[in-house]
Amino acid sequence: MHYLKKGWRKASKDLMNQKEGNTVDADEKKQEIKETYGKIAMIGGSCCSSGCCGDSSATDLSKSIGYSDNDISAVPDANLGLGCGNPTAFAELKPSDTVLDLGSGAGFDCFLAAQKVGKLGKVIGVDITQDMVEKAQANALKYGYSNVEFRLGDIEALPVENKSVDVIISNCVINLAPDKEKVFKEAFRVLKPGGAMYISDMVLLAELPEDLKNDKDLLTSCLAGALLKEEYLRLLNEVGFSVEILNEDLDISKRQYGGLPAESLKLKAWK
Repeated sequence: MHYLKKGWRKASKDLMNQKEGNTVDADEKKQEIKETYGKIAMIGGSCCSSGCCGDSSATDLSKSIGYSDNDISAVPDANLGLGCGNPTAFAELKPSDTVLDLGSGAGFDCFLAAQKVGKLGKVIGVDITQDMVEKAQANALKYGYSNVEFRLGDIEALPVENKSVDVIISNCVINLAPDKEKVFKEAFRVLKPGGAMYISDMVLLAELPEDLKNDKDLLTSCLAGALLKEEYLRLLNEVGFSVEILNEDLDISKRQYGGLPAESLKLKAWK
C-alpha cells in the first residue's frame, strides 16, 4: 500500500484505470479478511505490514493508540498491533461482568478485560478467522486465563445467547464487516438490558472513491470498508442504542493512512 503515502487524491487518480468497475462483494471481502488475518496469526506482524504504517512495530503502534507498557508486557504474544484504540481503557468494566469482544484476534483486549472482571467475571472473544481463534486459545493457556474463551464466528451472526452479556468491546473490527447494521443488531440482541458497548473503530470523514473502496489492501487495513461517521452513528441509533462519542483521533490518518479522510472514533453505545 505504498500509494497511501502519496495522499488519497493522488492515489485515487493513480488507481482509477486499474480497478474501475472491479467491485468486491461481501463474500469476497470476508474471504480476503480471513486469508489476510490468518497469515498475520501464523507469522505475526499487523494489518500494517503492507506498508501503510511505515516501519512501526506492533509495540509502537499499540502505544500510539493508547496502550501502556504494562498492557503490552502483560500478554506480549497477543499483541499484534491490530487496533485503532484501546477499548479496555475506557470501557466501564466491573468485577463479575461478562464481556464480549467482537473480533478478538489473538486475544489481546480479552486478556486485558479479564484482568478487570476478575475470576468471577467472564470474557468471550469471537473471531471469524480460525487461525486467530487457535492462537488466542493457545495464548489463554500460556498466560493462564481460565476465565476467557474464544469462539469461531461471524460478528454479523454472533454465536452468543440473547441478553447474556454485560459489556461489549470492539477494536477496529466492525469496519471490516460488510453489513454493519447486522453487527449492531446482533450486539443489541446479546446485551443485557442496561448493557453497554465500547467501540474503537475507523470511520470516514468523506467518501472514498470507488477504486479505493474496492482495494483489498485498504480493506484489510481497516479503511476501505469503513462507513461515514454520520452513517455509523445513525445505524447505532436506528438499532436502538443511545450513543456518546468519547474521543476522536484525527491524527491516525496521518500516522497510518497517508492523510486519507478518516479518523478513529471511540464511543459508548448503551441499551
